[in-house]
Amino acid sequence: MLTIYSTPTCPDCRALKDWLDSEGVSYEVRDLSDQAVMEEAKAHYGVRVAPITAMGDWFTYGTFEKQQPEIRTVLQKEGRQ
Repeated sequence: MLTIYSTPTCPDCRALKDWLDSEGVSYEVRDLSDQAVMEEAKAHYGVRVAPITAMGDWFTYGTFEKQQPEIRTVLQKEGRQ
């Protein structure tokens, strides 16, 4: 399952979640506005930007436009899309 580290006001986070919803992809949301979650993301992924998308050992971050093709490739490899 994908984990999306996002903030409530992030437009790229909203676009990413909307796209995943339209594709029928399940995901868990972790709120980066929570200090503990922010620290977890920084420790785990070395970044504190939104959105961060992770699955297992794989992760990506940055704009929706950057992430979408990367996520699509990972989901296809996993047989999920």
